[in-house]
Amino acid sequence: MDAPLLIIGSWSLTLTPILLALGGCVLIVLLALYRAQMAANSRLALEAAGAAERQRELDEKLSELNALNASMTGRLQTMAEMLGTRQADLTRLMTERLDAVTQRMGQGLDSSAKTTGDHLSKLNERLAVIDAAQNRMAAMTQEVVGLKDILANKQSRGAFGQGRMEAIVRDGLPSSAYEFQSTLSNRNRPDCVIRLPGDDRVMVVDAKFPLEAFTAFRDAADDVLRSQAGQRVRADLSKHIKDISERYFIPGETQDVAMLFVPAESVYGDLIEHFDDVMQKAHRARIIIVSPSLLMMAVQVLQSIVRDARIREQAHHIQKEVQLLITDVRRLQERAVKLDTHFRQAQEDVSMISTSAEKITKRGDRIEQLEFAEAPSTPISLIKK
Repeated sequence: MDAPLLIIGSWSLTLTPILLALGGCVLIVLLALYRAQMAANSRLALEAAGAAERQRELDEKLSELNALNASMTGRLQTMAEMLGTRQADLTRLMTERLDAVTQRMGQGLDSSAKTTGDHLSKLNERLAVIDAAQNRMAAMTQEVVGLKDILANKQSRGAFGQGRMEAIVRDGLPSSAYEFQSTLSNRNRPDCVIRLPGDDRVMVVDAKFPLEAFTAFRDAADDVLRSQAGQRVRADLSKHIKDISERYFIPGETQDVAMLFVPAESVYGDLIEHFDDVMQKAHRARIIIVSPSLLMMAVQVLQSIVRDARIREQAHHIQKEVQLLITDVRRLQERAVKLDTHFRQAQEDVSMISTSAEKITKRGDRIEQLEFAEAPSTPISLIKK
């Protein structure tokens, strides 16, 4: 058994030490494996305890989650019921709104159709008016042509100016304030005389305006002919102004101012633009050259003067009527005060009725809030209160 296995010099290796060494190694390995196993078992025990703890926590969380899920389910059901109710209310409200909108749209469409029909009828009426105006314009064109023919004749032109002047005076003044073709003391007959209130003298209006020179002035082809026609206009107007001042200015019988009527606004515009010297000469001769619009303004001023004179003449009648009017106003004021008193009393009565109705409503609310399942003494005491 102890036979040497290896001899090196004086040292020899036997089997026993080798076995002992191998046994020690095996023992060391076994101890190491045991300790590793123990450590693994301890680690597994710790992991099992941790897993158990985690499982317990997971179970608790699952139970909490289940409780929360049940709560959420109840809330969701409640919300679903509320949403169903709200949806029904919303559907009903939308239906009502849609019905109202549909009704309003129908009414709006009816109103629009009616308005459109009215507009179309008015448009037809206006078209008819336009047609009538067009017909009148055609008739006026014919009248203008006829007027041109009238103005070409001296006598017809004088009659036209006379007629237009008479129409303006007749439309603006009372019949007692004017007279046509009256004879003055010097046997001259002006076209029109106007009587001013408070003055015995009359104002002369002459309508015989020379128009041939103006026609030549407008139709002149060159400056030479135009200048010659202008000289003729000045000569004719100067002569006519002189004739008026000599024939129609009579001291104590006529006014110091006379009017020369121009039957066309265009002619008056040409006078202002090209013959200012003639206009100044007429003013110096106390003769006012007037167009139809200026004559209308003058007639309106004279009408105001006549009206003021009549008002002054009727002043006492106006004062009497004003006194009666003041009496009526005072009577109306007294009646208004009485009516205000009646309205105030009625308002107080209505206020008292409203107060009583409010008290009755409050008592009705108290009675409605009573619980009849309790002892009868409670509602009786409440009613007594």
